[in-house]
Amino acid sequence: MSHVVLLKSLPEIKEMQAHYEPFSTGKIPPGGVFAAKANNCSITAYKSGKVLFQGAGAESESARWGGDIAKPKAKKESKPAAANLPENISSLSCIGSDEVGTGDFFGPITVVAAYVSQANLPLLKELGVRDSKNLNDEKIISIAKQIKEVIPYSLLTLHNDKYNKLQMSGMSQGKIKALLHNQAIGHLLEKIAPEQPEVILIDQFAQKDVYYQYLKSQPKVHRDRVYFSTKAESVHLAVAAASILARYAFVKHFDKLAKEAGFPLTKGAGGKVDEAGARLIHEKGIDALPQFVKLHFANTEKSKKLYRKKYM
Repeated sequence: MSHVVLLKSLPEIKEMQAHYEPFSTGKIPPGGVFAAKANNCSITAYKSGKVLFQGAGAESESARWGGDIAKPKAKKESKPAAANLPENISSLSCIGSDEVGTGDFFGPITVVAAYVSQANLPLLKELGVRDSKNLNDEKIISIAKQIKEVIPYSLLTLHNDKYNKLQMSGMSQGKIKALLHNQAIGHLLEKIAPEQPEVILIDQFAQKDVYYQYLKSQPKVHRDRVYFSTKAESVHLAVAAASILARYAFVKHFDKLAKEAGFPLTKGAGGKVDEAGARLIHEKGIDALPQFVKLHFANTEKSKKLYRKKYM
């Protein structure tokens, strides 16, 4: 049984509780806020801020709400994620792959595979390359403009109109991400050939067997020397560089979308995003939504509701 855990604020959990009220099970576990069953998925929210989605529909249902995915803590008797990685991986030449935008209502998904040779490791450290989540957009832009001239990389951008078509055809966000990562890595391997990385490291968003299951119909699947790790930005600078370049591309596209909208848009999937969505409907019409947003997010219905309340 697949499962996803999201981290949500109490106000967000209250919104989710109201949404799932018609599907309530009436059985709330200790420390819980609500429990419901909908769309082939059991949803349980806890006072700790964690919301657990379990079942066949866990991935698609959790994606409706966006936000941060809680990383499971390793059991004491289990080996840490890094145990399956080469001990000296941080000093090896590496292709790192990461994505940005999967939890944002507005804006595309950007995936970057970046190659960092052993010779370029000191330079990237000097430039301040690290996890993009710990950098503001101004710093990301500054670093990205420098490293994109130094290291080979492959960037793929999935705009919302195409993303929505794939999602409505039944493709999960996890499969979409797997396809993009595999393609970006393939493009980069061709770009740097005949040079080969010692390792390929993907910032883990799915278990290894699930990742390859997503790719079973693809003519070329990259498996050789491929490793997966959560928080991979801290494992190798190649993933940190990929994260920065992906964020840089996302920010540029996001700013372009805001210009097309004619007013500032908000990143993420919180309450201010709903206000921007309502304003977008008011100024551009509801038919403009697929170009700007990920339609299956819960923000779509909340934006429509706010639009009717505020503008009609």
